[in-house]
Amino acid sequence: MSLQLSIPDEVLSAIRLPETRIEKALLQELAIALYAQELLSLGKARELAQMDNYEFGQLLGQRGVLRHYTSEELEDDLNYASGE
Repeated sequence: MSLQLSIPDEVLSAIRLPETRIEKALLQELAIALYAQELLSLGKARELAQMDNYEFGQLLGQRGVLRHYTSEELEDDLNYASGE
């Protein structure tokens, strides 16, 4: 499934970025917002933002968005660390 959003030209022209950076910037902003509202997992938000884990984590930190870390993720990390 794929979704295309229609953004009015007036809005696009009001974004103070070079045209070549607008799409990536909007995807990153959407990813941050959806992750912050717990509507997307970290992995899917990172994928939407087209960034690796480190880059997306840095971006979240710059924006003051706390990482969601569930007990299930903790258990997965502990199992991984212990070699299970």
